[in-house]
Amino acid sequence: MTPSRPPDLPELLSRLAFRPGKNGPPLIGVSGAQGCGKTTLVRAVAARIGAACLSLDDVYWPASYRATLARRIHPQFATRGPPGTHDLPALDDVLNRLAAAGPDDATPLPAFDKLADDRLPPADWPVFRGAPSAILIDGWCLGATPQTPEMLEKPVNALERDEDPDGVWRAAINTHLAGPYAILFDRFDSFLHLRAPGFEVVQAWREEQQAGLLNRKLLLEEKVGLRRFIQHFERLTRHMLASGVRPGVVVGLDAARRPVSSSVESA
Repeated sequence: MTPSRPPDLPELLSRLAFRPGKNGPPLIGVSGAQGCGKTTLVRAVAARIGAACLSLDDVYWPASYRATLARRIHPQFATRGPPGTHDLPALDDVLNRLAAAGPDDATPLPAFDKLADDRLPPADWPVFRGAPSAILIDGWCLGATPQTPEMLEKPVNALERDEDPDGVWRAAINTHLAGPYAILFDRFDSFLHLRAPGFEVVQAWREEQQAGLLNRKLLLEEKVGLRRFIQHFERLTRHMLASGVRPGVVVGLDAARRPVSSSVESA
């Protein structure tokens, strides 16, 4: 790990996006815990440099299909978030279309309504016009590495202890991460990992994010519901904070989301 001074995040992401891509426009992944500001960063840089951008959140499976996964595999797959709840074929398709886009092309980009917890109809999707200078994707688990069987044995929170006592859910997530998600991550040219100071800040960050979506303060019962929701992300978030990520640029954030350190992690 090579330390360096805290970076200017938009400038850093722009530099990554200007590097040549392996197969067409460079594909850059930005990861980070819920509410850390990765989507805001990606959208701002994309607008500035003529890049296409979307979020891993935009390709969550529809609620109806997640209900099917819940019946077939484990009830927790009804809740969006962990690997296994994303429509990776849809993401692969849009990445292919963006990579091949010409100056006169229009590429619809999937979109997801978090308040409705369902995918928006295609008529409501944003459209990227032209050939992108780069493709920027943000996602909380982008570039995450699978865990070892030993890591999976012990529950990390009450949700896993009480509702996944035999480890079926977390093992299935890990299988997805080691399989189709690893294939997806192989496509990326670079990763920028935004590292929170600890998992403890995620609740406050996610509450701010949800209050912004609702345009009002959260009720106590909504905060309690978010606390449970965040437990679905806890295992993999903690793993990523402990360097369970693919090689890339790692930027440490403080509790106010300000960059305080940066490093380049290699394999």
